[in-house]
Amino acid sequence: MSVTLEQLADDIRASLKRNDTPEGRRGLCGLVSSALKDNEFVARHLTERAPGAHPREVLYEDPDLGFCICGHVYDGPAHGTPHDHGSSWAIYGQAAGTTEMTDWRIVEEGTGSAPILVEPDRTYTLEPGDAHYYDVADIHSPKRDQPVKLLRIEGRNLDTVQRSNIQAR
Repeated sequence: MSVTLEQLADDIRASLKRNDTPEGRRGLCGLVSSALKDNEFVARHLTERAPGAHPREVLYEDPDLGFCICGHVYDGPAHGTPHDHGSSWAIYGQAAGTTEMTDWRIVEEGTGSAPILVEPDRTYTLEPGDAHYYDVADIHSPKRDQPVKLLRIEGRNLDTVQRSNIQAR
């Protein structure tokens, strides 16, 4: 039987109510990975976007806990800059294609209007079925050279979250 969006949301909600700590949220990766491996789920929720449309679509936003399930569909290359998710956490789940992800370490704290300066720490590849947890303040950047489909769980809707001013050194 195929995973439904409602089932995934219910499972995430129940898990967060039991254990909303970094370790508990890291455990959500298994739920996300199961959905990513479900071809029907991916076909139903990670659909092609209209030309010029934003690649991110909020599929579900929890009215009580505030987490979001988002679908991302990129039809071509997309190279992100180093960023965090402000006061939120996120899980990136690869549904199709590959994403080269780089984790960054802070080498100089930003003060005032000066940015946080970072340098690469580790680079790895997310393949279909992989899900990776990024805690609050984890700095990372994605690189996608081909079309990809992602499922991203956001601790809070990132449209409402202020992110840090970060610059690669």
